[in-house]
Amino acid sequence: MAKKEKKTRNSAMDRAFQRTKVLTDHLLQSPPSSSFQTPSLSSNACLNYSPPELSEKYAFDINDMRKLMDGHDLEERDRLFGMITQSKVFNPRVRGGKVFVSPDYNQSMEQQREMTWKRIEYLFERGVFQGWLTGEGEEVEMRRFACFEVLGLFDHSISIKLGVHFFLWGGAIQFFGTKHHHDKWLRDTENYLIKGCFAMTELGHGSNVRGIETITTYDSNTGEFVINTPCESAQKYWIGGAANHATHTIVFSQLNINGTNQGVHALIAQIRDADGNVRPNIRIADCGHKIGLNGVDNGRIWFDNVRVPRENLLNSVADVSPDGKYLSAIKDPDQRFAAFLAPLTAGRVNIAVNAVYQSKVGLAIAIRYALTRRAFSLKPKEPEVLLLDYPSHQRRLLPLLAKTFAMSFGANYLKMLYVKRTPQSNKIIHVVSSSFKATFTWSNMQILQECREACGGQGLKTENRVGHLKAEHDVQSTFEGDNNILMLQVSKALFAEYMAAQKPNKAFKGLGLEHMNKPCPVIPSQLTTTTLRCSQFQIDALCLRERDLLNRFVAEVSQCQAKGESKEHAFIMSYQLAEDLGKAFSDRTILQTFVEAEATLAAGSLKVSIRECISNEHPAVASARYSF
Repeated sequence: MAKKEKKTRNSAMDRAFQRTKVLTDHLLQSPPSSSFQTPSLSSNACLNYSPPELSEKYAFDINDMRKLMDGHDLEERDRLFGMITQSKVFNPRVRGGKVFVSPDYNQSMEQQREMTWKRIEYLFERGVFQGWLTGEGEEVEMRRFACFEVLGLFDHSISIKLGVHFFLWGGAIQFFGTKHHHDKWLRDTENYLIKGCFAMTELGHGSNVRGIETITTYDSNTGEFVINTPCESAQKYWIGGAANHATHTIVFSQLNINGTNQGVHALIAQIRDADGNVRPNIRIADCGHKIGLNGVDNGRIWFDNVRVPRENLLNSVADVSPDGKYLSAIKDPDQRFAAFLAPLTAGRVNIAVNAVYQSKVGLAIAIRYALTRRAFSLKPKEPEVLLLDYPSHQRRLLPLLAKTFAMSFGANYLKMLYVKRTPQSNKIIHVVSSSFKATFTWSNMQILQECREACGGQGLKTENRVGHLKAEHDVQSTFEGDNNILMLQVSKALFAEYMAAQKPNKAFKGLGLEHMNKPCPVIPSQLTTTTLRCSQFQIDALCLRERDLLNRFVAEVSQCQAKGESKEHAFIMSYQLAEDLGKAFSDRTILQTFVEAEATLAAGSLKVSIRECISNEHPAVASARYSF
């Protein structure tokens, strides 16, 4: 027995010695000369990491870079972030002398919803939302964009919850309502005496808003509108805020006046009283747990002969007189319908910009991790190599970093286009916001996936955010317009511009298609490094790609029409060219904003860094270049 115990003890010592030897080899730069020598511990570089900003010099002024990338309202952003870090409701944690904030995604759906609402209350009490609906001017709108971007960096749920209340509910009242609506509803909305939601999407109809089935009729005897959900597919679905908090909603429905359907219109309806009780003849159900955004209380709504006053019709586009006559200065039903989609433009701008900032978050995490994590030695007993020193790791992350720089300038361009809007610019805002929303959200999902993989197993932890950000932002590709449908709309607009330019004495003017008036760019037969890095060559390549796809798309649609098919059917059958054309339009526009931003910089290190980003390279340039 004693002999067996001794053998077991020796075996355990051998295993302990082996583990000690492995640990010793890892910790020491060189192995001890003797197995019995007591080593003096000295950490390998992988255990002696400090963030680069504490020890390394930058090639450019990081404050100047931030001004360039964020573009506006830096003080407001810092003030809001400071406010967030000071409250326990935002889960502040100190790591390495810095304060980090992020939601606890391990909480239940109910807990996440409660915390989202507590955070909104905290911000409201500190005046963050002051002027968001009652203020006027570009300064107010840009400040609101800046706050949304900061809050979106913290948590997607809070930005969506606020977006529904301010941009969709509040925006609908601003765009569709007239003065008496503004006076009655906007200040109470800004002060959260009213909590609004936006009931457009139905179980049976999402992107096809024109086909929604909710019906509203007018009762001239009482001066009231009567709202009904005629079938299960007409139930309002995915309505953010409806499940728990909203007191009022904008209802989109088919307006039936004296037996004539006048198309989709918007009305205000109260769905809960001041105590939170659901109003009579209204039924609300919870949409339940989701793969992300569980801090948003999405709900379903049914209406059963719900009566609302005549003045609750948002009547900037059309009205109904007390005796039941339909009145509208816009006689064309298509133009009337287009006017009712205006609030979605602001939503798409926010979604597009938010997607860029999430790409920044993912890349910041993955690149910083690649500056700490080491794997494999090139020679025995040498320190292991940093992940970011591997060319393969650089290739998977740095082009995405360059792409995100480009999208940042595109996002800033889109915001300025929106806040400086005029009736004449509505078309280009719709086209650019649709194309950027699709491009930026698709890119965001690609970037987050690559960042997750680049973080290895650590990317799976919700604490490290990247993996969970994928689930939180997956919905961006489909809400407020499915990306594929949006790209088809972009291509339809480009088709219309092409056809208009075929008339005598007409030229391309608008949507950036002026390059179509010039001779076709010529790609050199010999592509040198200098040529490839030239911004003019890159723009020419993307213009040539867009020109080629537009010509092919027009030809294919025209051939289909020549066979007797309708234009709509022809568009549907040419969906692949339509999507490629939409992407080409977006890529060319983004690169132009990138080059224009670089041109505004004075000579210096910042300009050099941005120039390197353009050539290192915008992936859209690569995809265009490789097609020749």
